[in-house]
Amino acid sequence: MRRFLLSTAALIALTCGTSAHAQTKIELQRFFGACDAEYGSVADVSKAVGECGIITSLVNKFEADNPDIDVNVTTVEWPGYDQLNAQLSSGAAPDVVSMHYSAISDYQSRGLIDPIDQVLSTQGISPDSFTDAARDGVTKEGKMFGLPFDNWTMLFHVNMNLMKEAGLVNADGTPILPKSADELIAQGKQFKEKTGKPYLVQILANETAAYARVLYTLLQQQNADFFADPTKITLNTPEAKNVVELMKKIKDVGLTTTGLDYAAAVTAFTNGDGGIAVNGTWLIGDFVAQSEKEGTALAKGYTVYPVPQLYPGRDSTYADGHSWVMPHKDRSPEQIEAIGKLFKFLAENDFQWARTGHLPAVKVVFDMPEFNSLPHRENIAEIAETGRSLPGAVQRQFAIQDIIGEEVGAAVNGDKTVDEALGSVESRINDLLANL
Repeated sequence: MRRFLLSTAALIALTCGTSAHAQTKIELQRFFGACDAEYGSVADVSKAVGECGIITSLVNKFEADNPDIDVNVTTVEWPGYDQLNAQLSSGAAPDVVSMHYSAISDYQSRGLIDPIDQVLSTQGISPDSFTDAARDGVTKEGKMFGLPFDNWTMLFHVNMNLMKEAGLVNADGTPILPKSADELIAQGKQFKEKTGKPYLVQILANETAAYARVLYTLLQQQNADFFADPTKITLNTPEAKNVVELMKKIKDVGLTTTGLDYAAAVTAFTNGDGGIAVNGTWLIGDFVAQSEKEGTALAKGYTVYPVPQLYPGRDSTYADGHSWVMPHKDRSPEQIEAIGKLFKFLAENDFQWARTGHLPAVKVVFDMPEFNSLPHRENIAEIAETGRSLPGAVQRQFAIQDIIGEEVGAAVNGDKTVDEALGSVESRINDLLANL
């Protein structure tokens, strides 16, 4: 009998112990690439580099710190919304999804994502802890529909080794960058004459986003209120014509790479095939790492700045951001609590994510010595003030981006006149917005 009682007690203890350590499972779906071979088991975030490495190691660290929570990660090809739409239609949405601020209105307006104010409040996270730009990016109708993670924009990534060869360096060692459209053309010609290489490295093949982001930035610099009515765009304007004609001239006079998709453009810049890469904040960490390696084209010769102010209206750059949203679905209280803990962890580790080059979403990160000591951050800090997104009420921003990219690309490549392309952009977008 004694042996039986001991066995029963041991069984009860074992059962209770197993129950106490039962894991709550949450499904997280993200873009940012796949890198499990390199970072799949890395939980020391300080050793990670780049978007994929840092987010992978962050999730690993969260699971290590919270053994009662299992985060099952699915990686999707950027931007992932086609897959998310199919999952929502079939009732199989993940618990947490990476989403651009510019896409939130599409899902919030149809009740497909849930507000997270209560989830954040339960974890002691105040909306005031986020920057205005980040908080505004996820706030719709007075509620937060995502955890802000960053703000990002397009930048001028500069190969200083080639700029020195071109004679485009100030006495203090900083690059000479254009202050007008005319200066951009003149400096581009000088660069090409001195180096034999194109001034700009751009993503012009299989691409729509880059065209749209540059267009938005240069329209903002002209104070063009092209979405004064969020249900209608006004793009057949002198300001838009200025921008597209400049883009076309850059290509026509041979000042840019051509035929490069995103991956090829990144490789071309790291190989020293051009002077200035027009690309995003997310590449700063990778390019800095390249510049610290002997024998590379960027060795001891990389810096980065906002897209220069080429028009006298105002200093401005188009900015967006990444967030984490909760698709509308049934969840257990334990899952909601686990998501809240994950959100708190990500907010508390926003500095680590900012190492990618993205601007922090959490205010206190800007005051951290660790952040301010990161390379080149003083060069781009102004974007926290000058970065502007499209009005939050504008829907279908990714579809709009595709239309702009298609039509502007046609004009730049000479398949349409600039006037034809802008007229088509305006009519196609307004047809889209009128039939939501």
